[in-house]
Amino acid sequence: MSKIRIIVVDDHQLFREGMISLLSKNEDLEIVGEAASSEELFTLLDQTSPHIVLIDITMPGMNGLEAIEKARANHPEVKFIVLTMHAEGQYVVKAVRNGAFGYLIKNADEIELIDAIKNVANGKKHFNSEISQLMIGNMAIEGESHKKLSERELEVLTLVSEGRTTKEIAEKLFVSARTVETHRVNMMRKLKVQNTAELIKKAAHLKMI
Repeated sequence: MSKIRIIVVDDHQLFREGMISLLSKNEDLEIVGEAASSEELFTLLDQTSPHIVLIDITMPGMNGLEAIEKARANHPEVKFIVLTMHAEGQYVVKAVRNGAFGYLIKNADEIELIDAIKNVANGKKHFNSEISQLMIGNMAIEGESHKKLSERELEVLTLVSEGRTTKEIAEKLFVSARTVETHRVNMMRKLKVQNTAELIKKAAHLKMI
């Protein structure tokens, strides 16, 4: 088999250099490019035709998860492995939904990293037991959140997401403004958010609206 062609995407130059140095020692791998942002990655994808992209989540401009979704639309043959410090279930789930083939925490050892790259290059998904548990845990929480909201709360939530005021919602549902506010407070408590903006964002993430 020919060498596995890899691009490393991370906004920290020292991390990129360390990763490139580490991977370059393996005769089965070839680093064909590096990028400090999603925008740089898109340019490289057209120029280098990689098999694998190692990508961080937090970067200036478009984040890594959004970049995966956009890049996969134009380069479906390229496989992405998220390499990040974010060990939270919602990031893992979003990465998978956006088309990632693997997810690694940056403290992963060299053996696991190489295994992940080779597995993904062969068309397999790579999520170790820790990452799989995070994913399962987050999906369970999402399911519970759906069950917790009443039908009337979901009605209020939809109207809130449309930008309706408390007064408008109250008039539409034939209830008092106080009742609408009570529903809003209860929804924020159930979804564990602090304000209306977070409520809408979380509800959208959970595909409730």
